[in-house]
Amino acid sequence: KAAQSLWVLLIVLLCVSARAVDRSNFKTCEQSAFCKRQKELKPGQSPYRALLDTLELSDSRITLQLINDNNKVRLLLELYRLQGNMTRVKINELKPLKPRYEVPDVLISDPFTETLSVVSQDENSLVLSLGGKDQRLIVSAQPFRLDIVEGPQVLVSLNSRGLLRTERASHSESSKPDGQIKEEEDKPGMWEETFKSHTDSKPNGPSSISLDFSLPGVEHVYGIPEHADTLKLKNTDGSDPYRLYNLDVFQYELHNPMALYGAVPVLISHSTDRTMGIFWLNAAETWVDISSNTAGKMMFGKILDFVQVSSEAPQTDVRWISESGIIDVFIMLGPKPADVFTQYASLTGTQSFPPLTALAYHQCRWNYNDQEDVKSVDQGFDEHDIPYDFIWLDIEHADGKRYFTWDPSKFPQPKEMLQGLMDKRRKLVAIVDPHIRVDSGYKIHNEILSKNFYVKNKDGGDYEGWCWPGNSGYPDFTNPEMRAWWASKFAYEQYEGSMENQYVWNDMNEPSVFNGPEVTMHKDALHGGWEHRDVHNLYGLYVQKATADGLVERSGGVERPFVLTRAFFAGSQRYGAVWTGDNAAEWGHLKISIPMCLSLGLAGISFCGADVGGFFKHPSAELLVRWYQAGAYQPFFRAHAHIDTPRREPWLFGPENTALIREAIRQRYALLPYWYQLFYNAHRTGYPVMRPLWVEYPDDVATFSIEDEYLIGKDLLVHPVTDEGATAVTAYLPGKGEVWYDVHTFQKHDGEQSLYIPVTMSSIPVFQRGGSIICRKDRVRRSSSCMENDPYTLYAALNSQGSAEGELYIDDFHTFNFEKAKQFVHRHLSFSANTLSSRNLAPDSQFSTASWIEKIVIIGGSQPSSATLKNADGTESALEFEFDSTLAVLTLRKPGVNAAADWTVILR
Repeated sequence: KAAQSLWVLLIVLLCVSARAVDRSNFKTCEQSAFCKRQKELKPGQSPYRALLDTLELSDSRITLQLINDNNKVRLLLELYRLQGNMTRVKINELKPLKPRYEVPDVLISDPFTETLSVVSQDENSLVLSLGGKDQRLIVSAQPFRLDIVEGPQVLVSLNSRGLLRTERASHSESSKPDGQIKEEEDKPGMWEETFKSHTDSKPNGPSSISLDFSLPGVEHVYGIPEHADTLKLKNTDGSDPYRLYNLDVFQYELHNPMALYGAVPVLISHSTDRTMGIFWLNAAETWVDISSNTAGKMMFGKILDFVQVSSEAPQTDVRWISESGIIDVFIMLGPKPADVFTQYASLTGTQSFPPLTALAYHQCRWNYNDQEDVKSVDQGFDEHDIPYDFIWLDIEHADGKRYFTWDPSKFPQPKEMLQGLMDKRRKLVAIVDPHIRVDSGYKIHNEILSKNFYVKNKDGGDYEGWCWPGNSGYPDFTNPEMRAWWASKFAYEQYEGSMENQYVWNDMNEPSVFNGPEVTMHKDALHGGWEHRDVHNLYGLYVQKATADGLVERSGGVERPFVLTRAFFAGSQRYGAVWTGDNAAEWGHLKISIPMCLSLGLAGISFCGADVGGFFKHPSAELLVRWYQAGAYQPFFRAHAHIDTPRREPWLFGPENTALIREAIRQRYALLPYWYQLFYNAHRTGYPVMRPLWVEYPDDVATFSIEDEYLIGKDLLVHPVTDEGATAVTAYLPGKGEVWYDVHTFQKHDGEQSLYIPVTMSSIPVFQRGGSIICRKDRVRRSSSCMENDPYTLYAALNSQGSAEGELYIDDFHTFNFEKAKQFVHRHLSFSANTLSSRNLAPDSQFSTASWIEKIVIIGGSQPSSATLKNADGTESALEFEFDSTLAVLTLRKPGVNAAADWTVILR
């Protein structure tokens, strides 16, 4: 056993050290055979022709066949007009030699369709109506292309550069694959591919797909996370495309298109005219090429009857390349940013609504050593008066890294530990990874083995690889029976030592295989009838889904779960939070956390954060403080550190830095009502919580590339200090005619200006938009649960018209009763004509709260002579107030009204 442990350690260290420094562990496009083959196809005349005489029209769709004139292989094109201003395009082989994988479980339902009607048809074109605003879908037959136009404007063109290509999935090497390049069967990597010491057997031969999209008038595109790169996607001409392939990339590099832990194949385009989205529903390895062009170059045929395009207009061309599966793409036509968020949410669902505590501060490291260590850290927060809600346990807490267990010497009484946290209204997260130690004495392994739930290797035996426990099996999470079994393991009687204040973290779920190709699973491993290459990017989503289902089931369907995942896909927002993985204690990694989380939010995943302080290396005190200040204003707020780093609890860097960190965390807790309301709205609408400025200011070109500041909701603008030794930052305040107020000083600033802001180590530049009302809880306690019934303070920042509005949302903060029983409070707060009122937005809901309004701060107004509170029953009372004439801040003290009540305050 000792020898085996030594081997495990040696292999892990070799993998880790190699991965930390060697980019050659991961493929470039040139080294990925299908990407290389597809990239050899250059823009030009497409060999595909639409056979218009095969047209079939039904209420929900139109189908017609395409033929490749080079090899006579036929494809089936399906076109759908979807509710909410979307178009779906599917392209598959008409008669595949082997069925192609179509991604399940990502769409929340079959999208609602609307009728497509034929407007006109001639020998080389077909014109379909897409409904309102004179939208048309034009099918050109030879060469085949699709154009979506609105009035005289081309919105998007498909195959306008002739890069549609479907390689022929086949049973044998004798079948000739499809495409323009002759003699493709002779190309290396089609029937077997070797990377380093690993061989991919490819028993079905080549099966990759490709399609190009042109976006006239567009210069800015965003999304396709996860990459450690700029918010605005870069032109990839002359470099590798952006890669989407979930990988365990140890201490990743910044500013390159390499794949990371998650993949959301959603691209958002934005211009002053329109916002649109492209959702490429494919779970295989995918590359995305982006190039800048000028519009009009590829316009010909029927399209010229409809549009006039300036040859000088900018254009962005996007090409998607996937290793297998079908072309299944959703074109979200906006036209506004909010419309695209709604459209995408209607397809893949909205962000799950987390329990309030999950939005508070999380303390983590690899690893807290034992129960005494947990108790000591917990007490340290109290001794230093720093609030926190969750303490986390990494892989060392389990018995020999056997998940669902506890190390008997380090954590002999887990319930006692959990009860101690519960007594303080705090919680714990324990890691449960998807690799399972192959050990005949381990119950979890034995059950998976007996139920035949492991992923298989290409020969049909159980797939095994190396991970933290040593030799490991990988449960087949694509199997719904396996997921149901996994969920059942979180029941309190199954997961011994667990309690209701214990939640879960799924790491390494790309899946990570230390001795596998690119540190992941072999592509020819088998999930039932499908190869791993078909499902790879789905694996992490399924792990998080099964885990979240387990947490819901253990509570009898009552409690909202909290699950953090490292790997993700489109739809992962429905199951919890993500983080940006194994970053480093470097200023560049602090900076990149902003565009990384903004990109995730644009692609539907709002609950995002980065390891505060950096996972690797040891931060300076300055970097750590600045990271806490930034992290306190990002959705998921967790400090985490590698096992080899010195301890870095908030009080270990001297009293001055402890005070600065304490203040940053306290600012987070005071703002929790606003964060919670934003997550409620994200759950209802799909709008991101953390937003690029252009989302709210879509006509302001100055905002289109900004990535060092962002909005929380629409009412708070944050510009974290992310430069070492900074003495000032310059923040852009958007909005002509708008005003912004510094939340710390209440100083007023005009919009549409770049503001120079001197900073000290205590500075966190945050501005509240004039015209907004934000609710806070200024009595900060040791955990968010201790603050649930505390009173609210309303901060009303007036716009130039002297008005403001906002919302207040309250429920029980942890169950599904807000949905199942309509038990919540949702209030609309408005200030206009010197009158502040609270109105019920949900008259059908039933919920009572003990919280009340203890203070109202009105910023940017004038001094009244009196302030009168009018209750719902008509009773009135005078309110005490004070007015700071220097800052124009009016403070009304102790209105004393219940937060769920109707009331009005009148200033005279």
